[in-house]
Amino acid sequence: MTTSGRSAPRRKTSHVLANAPFRRLWTAMSVCSLGDWLNIIAITAFAAFLTRGSGYQAQSLAIGGVFVVKMLPAIVLGPLAGAFADRFDRRLTMFVSDLLRFALVLSIPIVGSYRWVIIATLLVECVNLFWVPAKDATVPNLVPKERLEEANQLNLLVTYGTAPVAAALFAVLSLVVDLTAQAVPSFTWEPARLALIVNAVAYLVSAALIFTLKGIPRGHAGQVAAPSVLRQIIDGWRYVGANRMVRGLVIGMLGAFAAGGAVIGVAKVYVLSLGGGDAAYGTVFAAVFAGMGLGIFFGPRVLSELSRRRLFGLAIVTAGVVLAGTALIHNLVILVLLTVVLGACAGIAWIIGYTLIGLEVEDAIRGRTFSFLQSLARVTLLLVVAVAPALAGLLGEHRFSVGAGIAYRFDGTHLVMLIGGLLAVIVGVLALRHMDDRRHVPLRSDLLAALRGERYVAETAEQARGTFIAFEGGEGSGKTTQSRLLAIWLRDQGFDVVQTREPGSTKVGMRLRAILLDSTHQGLSARSETLLYAADRAEHVEKVILPALYRGAMVISDRYVDSSLAYQGAGRELEPQDVVKVNSWATGGLVPDLTVLIDVPPSVGLSRFASPADRIESEPLDFHERVRREFRALAAADPDRYFVVDGLRTQQEIAALIQDRVREILPDPVPQETEAITGTMPIIRD
Repeated sequence: MTTSGRSAPRRKTSHVLANAPFRRLWTAMSVCSLGDWLNIIAITAFAAFLTRGSGYQAQSLAIGGVFVVKMLPAIVLGPLAGAFADRFDRRLTMFVSDLLRFALVLSIPIVGSYRWVIIATLLVECVNLFWVPAKDATVPNLVPKERLEEANQLNLLVTYGTAPVAAALFAVLSLVVDLTAQAVPSFTWEPARLALIVNAVAYLVSAALIFTLKGIPRGHAGQVAAPSVLRQIIDGWRYVGANRMVRGLVIGMLGAFAAGGAVIGVAKVYVLSLGGGDAAYGTVFAAVFAGMGLGIFFGPRVLSELSRRRLFGLAIVTAGVVLAGTALIHNLVILVLLTVVLGACAGIAWIIGYTLIGLEVEDAIRGRTFSFLQSLARVTLLLVVAVAPALAGLLGEHRFSVGAGIAYRFDGTHLVMLIGGLLAVIVGVLALRHMDDRRHVPLRSDLLAALRGERYVAETAEQARGTFIAFEGGEGSGKTTQSRLLAIWLRDQGFDVVQTREPGSTKVGMRLRAILLDSTHQGLSARSETLLYAADRAEHVEKVILPALYRGAMVISDRYVDSSLAYQGAGRELEPQDVVKVNSWATGGLVPDLTVLIDVPPSVGLSRFASPADRIESEPLDFHERVRREFRALAAADPDRYFVVDGLRTQQEIAALIQDRVREILPDPVPQETEAITGTMPIIRD
């Protein structure tokens, strides 16, 4: 692909992390996020350790209690924490919050009682509510407005990207404790105790970074306190309830989070039931978020040709099937692998959902929609991870005999995951029904084509009864004359014939033709030209070609998609695949039953004109040579559809050859002997 002219050099801008104050805050956020995720893993593991002798139900309820106290502060204290961040020194707020979290987390392994675990966890979550809005309100004060989006992307990266790092760190700490216990028999620490100490140190490091941070304005910065979670949910539902597509998005994204939350909530007890320890639990936890990362970055790329709305629903359905399989297969290694797939599906659904909301929701209410979704997602995730282990504990542990000497264990954790999987499948199907934008395309065919890296082209005219014939060729080839002669001949045989052309067969097309062929528009860019031809073609197909085909007519078109492939793809030297995609979308994938190519050397075709009459004819000879080569290449690649005729023959010879070829595709038998074409045929300019 070539470009004309020379573009002005773009000034290279520095990365947002080159901003020293923001880099320091971002580093503190990274350490805190790592500590937050490590805290979740370590607290649940420590709660299970402290109640290890109380039975299966007690362990499950103990872990559920931890998640309950982590959820309550967000609902109760959210408005107060937001107002606090707008009225007090934010740097001091974050610094004191980090010190309090350090002291509280460090006290958990020192006190070593489940009651204090619950109290300390509740207090830590309360402190978190003050740290987070202070941090969010600080970021816009440290970076320019034009870099705020980039800064928010980095914040999102550390918010979720540190989860697998924390899980891996917990697994490593567990191995260190196990190896130390083997080397020193008197060493009786459990891995969760060491993880909590490391977690506390992370908060202390963050406090030191925040203390040295300069440039944060004191007091409030004119920000408005965020509404409560309940208020955001009410405002969000007002819009979601009125928009079918967004409603499907929200239902699907919450279903994906619920499926992931079900795994996190019962993972500890489930891993223990399979004979795994803290290291295995950390691995499963890491697998969920590692899968999410893979899904976010690679899922949409692998299935790039599949409709995003369809991929969204399919990802959730797949997540449900995988979750159900996880519940039924009792193998730790397979559990980890399935958890990665589950996380990947959740990641695909989350990134597609966010992207579609950004594209589909109008700017005036986009912020409230995102805020609503984030709040509801957090509540849903925490609610599921709180209820799931409690429900698993209430259901208890059961064993079933399957034949002689074979027992199958199916306890509360398995049932919770199975129910979660079935609910995810239902939610995914509902989301797909709400959002499907290719209902006319079979889902299986669409998916198989996407796996091959292709976009499934629907047979747009599959219900049509007519026949579509296109004429192609270079300037002066005689294709317009031959298309008219074929139309006359077919009408003589009793067929309903619609003769048309491109561009200019519709009201819109006539205006586009004036622009495209006007020799005064020599400065029209190649891409603009391609899109204008595609726009004309879209109108042509919808308003002229398809209606005629549906009623059973014979449609004869002077030029169609292959002209764009030859003129814009080869002539203008654009990327062929780009031209193919644009025109495939514009036509809905409609392909002629027969394409007649009148092949004439450009020097001969152009010599038939006294002078160039339009912008295309005025192009230099090498342009037309490229067009001819591309037409011939297209014909060679698809000989079943193409019929190539030597344009240097006489009009009568060419017409007879075309009629013989058309007889092979006519729906009804046509007499083999037709009246000879006599007289002088009018020459129509091509």
